[in-house]
Amino acid sequence: MLRGVTPAMRIHSEESFGPVASVIEVDGAEEAIEVANDTEYGLSAGVFSRDAAAAQQIAQRIRSGICHINGATVHDEPQMPFGGVGASGWGRLGSRAALEEFTELRCNTVQSGARHYPI
Repeated sequence: MLRGVTPAMRIHSEESFGPVASVIEVDGAEEAIEVANDTEYGLSAGVFSRDAAAAQQIAQRIRSGICHINGATVHDEPQMPFGGVGASGWGRLGSRAALEEFTELRCNTVQSGARHYPI
């Protein structure tokens, strides 16, 4: 856990895929949302609160592909769409979202014999 992280530090603005938690101290929910959205990345986020309804309102304002309330940000289940926004993702994996993401709808027709169009 890294405490006292500032915008001058690389860990503040670069994506880390290690077991690292950056702690950025803020004064309230509005500043927390600003800090959370102050990045080009947005794979996964977490909001922790005793008030789940308030946490849900905050989660809806954070730009990320996934946001967990009172849970780890590495929660992945096959029925859930997985992917980020911004520089953290392009599309979704898992669930029906993956079918839509990786499938191109196409129609093919075959005509056998002569066809008479009404004129």
